[in-house]
Amino acid sequence: MSVSSSSSTEYHFQVKDCFLGAQMLFVAFGALVLVPLLTGLDPNVALFTAGLGTLVFQVITKGKVPVFLASSFAFIAPIIYGVQTWGIPGTMCGLAAAGVVYIILSLLVRWQGGDAIRRVLPPVVTGPVIMVIGLILAPVAVHMTMGKTGDGAMVLFPQTSAMIVGLAALATTILVSILGKGILRLIPILCGIAVGYVLSLFFGFVDFSPLFTAAWFSMPAFTFPEWNLAAVFYIVPIAIAPAIEHFGDVVAVSGVTGKDYLKDPGIKNTMLGDGVATSIASVLGGPPNTTYSEVTGAVALTKVFNPAIMTWAAIAAILLAFVGKLGALLQTIPTPVMGGIMLLLFGAIMVVGLNTLVRSGDDLMEARNLAIVALILIFGIGGMSFSAGQFQLQGIGLAGILGVLLNLVLPQPRK
Repeated sequence: MSVSSSSSTEYHFQVKDCFLGAQMLFVAFGALVLVPLLTGLDPNVALFTAGLGTLVFQVITKGKVPVFLASSFAFIAPIIYGVQTWGIPGTMCGLAAAGVVYIILSLLVRWQGGDAIRRVLPPVVTGPVIMVIGLILAPVAVHMTMGKTGDGAMVLFPQTSAMIVGLAALATTILVSILGKGILRLIPILCGIAVGYVLSLFFGFVDFSPLFTAAWFSMPAFTFPEWNLAAVFYIVPIAIAPAIEHFGDVVAVSGVTGKDYLKDPGIKNTMLGDGVATSIASVLGGPPNTTYSEVTGAVALTKVFNPAIMTWAAIAAILLAFVGKLGALLQTIPTPVMGGIMLLLFGAIMVVGLNTLVRSGDDLMEARNLAIVALILIFGIGGMSFSAGQFQLQGIGLAGILGVLLNLVLPQPRK
């Protein structure tokens, strides 16, 4: 295998890098298409914007960081709510604005250094906001596992059979993530979907009609944004959590390759690349992008540190985006299968937020920290909302803004 070991800027192509890039896409594929399938977006568009976003990121970071950008789980809840409330074009406006937040934060880092963001967005704010993202979605996962629509309003499949399918997909995902070896351990979501899909065939849950009518090759169904101020105010605060996680992802990649990407190309450029990629994805109707830890794990496993392999992964994603049959096949995955995966996925998001608080070492019973964490969770999960005319702030967006304001306003405890 090819390993870049001379210069941090070494970026070279070899024939086998093409196959290694396809392997990286395979690792990311399950999570990449899961977000659009859960939110009602087009999976082919998600493939295209993931590939394009990765290429843009490489240009901005001068091809120095071996990462792959694809669909962000942090935005699942706001996309679901936004699509139901404003439609896809309005929701895309808010998501594009979230990418602008990344860009602004990258400029802040360029001006004041990384510590400026940590002062404004400490773990006591970002941790509970991430927890709200996972917890607010819990009913959606439960309803879908039971064979209902995400809001629980309509029954799609018999409950007992649906739960067998959903829980089998869940159990497979958990077991593969714990017991899987090598590359298998990096694709637990794909394994869970495969098992759930086979059981769905047995129960007669799969409708193949979209697959029969879809063209083999077609243009992805790009959707362009429409200006919607309410969507912007709702979604922008959610960018706080994944922006902070970006630091951790870059540190993880640095640890795997042995190169300090916080210095070269610098967090200011990696975050800028992530923000520009997210805005471009949203302008085309795709989910926001984020760096994928699954791919980082694959880089650690294969010991292939050449960023060129991510170029091939991006090219493969863009080419697959034009395969109409692929998107149609993905859309035949029944609701209970996706629900079973979501049970673990949304719980895992909540645990990431909890772990953020634990690792920070802050005393959560100290009055200031207690107030911030408690109010973020209660306001975010309890349904608190504020409105003025057509403007409304609630859920995750309200929790994020409240956390930032409390952190800035409440006095620090005496030493």
